[in-house]
Amino acid sequence: MKTTTPLTLTPDFQARDLQGALHTIFGFEHFREGQGQTITQLLSGHSSLAVFPTGSGKSLCYQFTATQLPNLTLVISPLIALMHDQLAFLQSKGIPAACLDSSQSKEDSQEVMRQAQNGAIKILMISVERFKNERFRRFIKQVPISMLVVDEAHCISEWGHNFRPDYLKLPQYKQELNIPLVLLLTATATRRVQRDMAQKFDIFPEHIVQTGFYRHNLDVDLIPAQGHEKLNKLTAILDNTQGASIVYVTQQKTADDIAQALRSKGYSATSYHAGLGNDLRSQIQADFMAGHTRIIVATIAFGMGIDKADIRLVVHYDLPKSIENYSQEIGRAGRDNQASRCVLLASLEGLHTLENFVYGDTPERQGIASLLTTIEEQAETNDDQQTLWETQLYGLSNQTNIRSLPLKTLLVQLEILGAITPKYSYYADVRLKWEGDRYAFAAQVPDNMRAAYDALLKGIQYKKIWGTPNFDLIYQQSGLSRGDVLQLLEYAESHHVLTLESKQLTEVYQVNLERFHLDTLLNALDQYVTEKQTAEIERIATMIRFFELNRCLNHNLARYFGDKNAPEYCGHCSVCRGKVLVFPEPIEQKESLEKQRQQMAHYVTEFTQQLRNKSSETRLTSVLITRFLTGLAQPIFTKIKARQLTGFGVYEEKAYKDVITAVEALRTQ
Repeated sequence: MKTTTPLTLTPDFQARDLQGALHTIFGFEHFREGQGQTITQLLSGHSSLAVFPTGSGKSLCYQFTATQLPNLTLVISPLIALMHDQLAFLQSKGIPAACLDSSQSKEDSQEVMRQAQNGAIKILMISVERFKNERFRRFIKQVPISMLVVDEAHCISEWGHNFRPDYLKLPQYKQELNIPLVLLLTATATRRVQRDMAQKFDIFPEHIVQTGFYRHNLDVDLIPAQGHEKLNKLTAILDNTQGASIVYVTQQKTADDIAQALRSKGYSATSYHAGLGNDLRSQIQADFMAGHTRIIVATIAFGMGIDKADIRLVVHYDLPKSIENYSQEIGRAGRDNQASRCVLLASLEGLHTLENFVYGDTPERQGIASLLTTIEEQAETNDDQQTLWETQLYGLSNQTNIRSLPLKTLLVQLEILGAITPKYSYYADVRLKWEGDRYAFAAQVPDNMRAAYDALLKGIQYKKIWGTPNFDLIYQQSGLSRGDVLQLLEYAESHHVLTLESKQLTEVYQVNLERFHLDTLLNALDQYVTEKQTAEIERIATMIRFFELNRCLNHNLARYFGDKNAPEYCGHCSVCRGKVLVFPEPIEQKESLEKQRQQMAHYVTEFTQQLRNKSSETRLTSVLITRFLTGLAQPIFTKIKARQLTGFGVYEEKAYKDVITAVEALRTQ
């Protein structure tokens, strides 16, 4: 690891000085466990990792520290709702803070950037995707930054439970922006994930602060329940528990069905999932937070940013995705430290669905080969003898038949292997509409920009109201780069002379030909995704074994995340009450696949014909057929309208391995 370089700060705060500042700024009398240590480390110039349980005050670590630092604190946050909640808190304490997010108008965004440049705000919150915006990158390079904060930082690790490949680029952004201090925050990170995160940001082991994971007020109850029993058991639990409740399910349709069933029985219940519109989701969340709705039946789309202290009940109607997910989801109960229930209606009926999602996200070898061939064929050598490749993620996903998140992961892995290097990104479609007199505005342009502005006006091509700058023509005639043109346009927009729009984000990579050996890369990436698939399936198996333990559940949950100080017998879990979970045997409601051979053959023939008719260049594989039969979304399925076929998803509750075995047997007849 590199040596940590301390910041140039006022002398280290003594404990009493920290407590005094805490009371003055936030009105709190004392720090919670771990907060004081983390803040002291940061103010001494040491980047830190804070692993605190959900609801235990991680955010105060950066909020307090930011008030003591000379320059801006930049916070990476995963959700707009979470940003807005934290901003409301900061503003209530008189701390100047703002965010940049997709819900803002251009005027609001420009005002936030102006305040950041002027030093008028101490904390700026963004999503990690904001770095893809070329305007934002130009702006943030001009702003001195004291600290980078990464919330939900387990996303940095490819072994974290919600791995987001864009987070892997944060160490690179830290270096580019010359940020001296980093704080990583998470509630759920195993020792392996902690080491991975710390290594990426040169954080020393002694600067990892982990507090106790054990929650004394959470009653953990595992109740065996077959599918047909679950609704009645759920209503009995709701009747015996007062207050706000979250019911987690795996699929969107289940959320809608259960919410409707509860409403028909007189409960105040609403479903929440990614299939609903943004405005509707925001309203549902607002009603729940305000207490207008008692019960939310939700997929995992409902979670981060739900800072409601008085949730009394969390029910897992279906199996969670992993121990990490389970921990985060039950951690939303009882943040006010009052007694709360966490119930799992335990059955193995949804196990295959969870496993199938993993198989559906694993790129096929032919898809990886298509990606590598595309890069090789599309890369072009420029005047500087650099081999560059430009791509747009949506089109590349359709071309390779790899879903967008796994595709991002593959591109990041190619970066790690040294095969490609990210150069920059830009919006392919830039257009503008004049709101004022563009010629009269020339008088307001600074003298050193006047000639460039005149060249810009000559290089805009119009279609009725909207115009498009011809970057190549402008460069040929005036030498102005794309960045120069955009800066001029942004300057004019800031003076309300024009409206600027940009679409079609295009990523530009340098292809390192000396390391771009197709067969070698194909084998490496194929091995990587296979290992990831195996690890994710094992993660599910580990969770099942955890639920079947005959020792205290709270103790073992704490140990899983490295906390060895939890009591061995909590007294408030089903195991401590003498009830060790035995999963009921799944009820086989349908015929075996062997008996459905003729019907399966019909579905396969139907799919094969559709694929040949609408995408004849796509190779038919047993994997593709299996994903069709188990209802696992693939980019090609949208193109050929696979959902309209009778066989789509008919075996979604069957084990993927059983279906693919049956498909292969059918194809060899």
